[in-house]
Amino acid sequence: MAFYGLQDLQLIYPNYFPKPVYDFKKNPLKKSTVDLGRKLFYDPILSRDHTISCSSCHLSNQAFSHAGNHLSKGIEDGIGDRNSPAIFNLAWQKTFMWDGSVVNIDVQALAPINHPKEMGEDINVVVRKLNQSKEYKTLFYKSFGDSLATSERVMKALSQFQLTIVSANSKYDKVKQGKAKFTASENKGYQLFKGNCSSCHSEPLFSTYEFANNGLSYNSELKDYGKWNKTFESADKMMFKIPSLRNLAYTYPYMHDGRFKTLNEVLEHYEKGIVKSPTLAKQLEKPIVFNSQEKEDLLAFLATLNDSMLVSNVEFQKK
Repeated sequence: MAFYGLQDLQLIYPNYFPKPVYDFKKNPLKKSTVDLGRKLFYDPILSRDHTISCSSCHLSNQAFSHAGNHLSKGIEDGIGDRNSPAIFNLAWQKTFMWDGSVVNIDVQALAPINHPKEMGEDINVVVRKLNQSKEYKTLFYKSFGDSLATSERVMKALSQFQLTIVSANSKYDKVKQGKAKFTASENKGYQLFKGNCSSCHSEPLFSTYEFANNGLSYNSELKDYGKWNKTFESADKMMFKIPSLRNLAYTYPYMHDGRFKTLNEVLEHYEKGIVKSPTLAKQLEKPIVFNSQEKEDLLAFLATLNDSMLVSNVEFQKK
């Protein structure tokens, strides 16, 4: 395991992972701040009516996604605009949200807090509420040397907790470390993966975390063109952030709008459902066709990316 030298806590990740892109010099990991971020993550005080916390849409036993829900759910039965992305391996990501509209994890939480259909709250009101709490005053003092909650401190604490959520304990990782071997089917699936999927879902994170148009049809109900909704640049039409293929067993349904319930439906999309358009990823100009045995093998390999230690890790759960 490689250690990343930080203040009094180290981000632990395998030596075959790339170096994190997050600049820990600007926000060095501290146990007290991670603990504060963990408490905030599970506290519905962040929402206007005290009913929704970050964990409402990012459940620890679902790889911090919201399994079974197409779109995120918010206060007063509000429904968000997109599927809740899984939270893990954030230290290796440069942009956040399906459209990349947030470029720093240290401010990411502002988006759901301010979203009228998610948490529906003003960050200044959140800060006021926290400053009225004796418990939070103590926690902010431990983290920052004085007891004052500020929006910047709230954001940094939340990002610190989320940055520590590293997924690197799947069977795939054990194979990489020489502690396990793929079955014949998993190995065949691995070769199929390398030949057909790895340009967008590259190892070991199983995503480039770039943006791509993967041939989905436009969802007229959500009016969602991905990055284009923010930039209005024609090159960004239907461009969505590429998700990691780690932990797929815990993070269904799939795609930005949760339109596919199963991985078989996802594979069917790449075989028969691709919509041609000017921004379509070059790799998808021809359909990706697998026979039934190949599908079985590929799914067997993808199952080796599920990290049961992540979803059962008490360090990430509510205290």
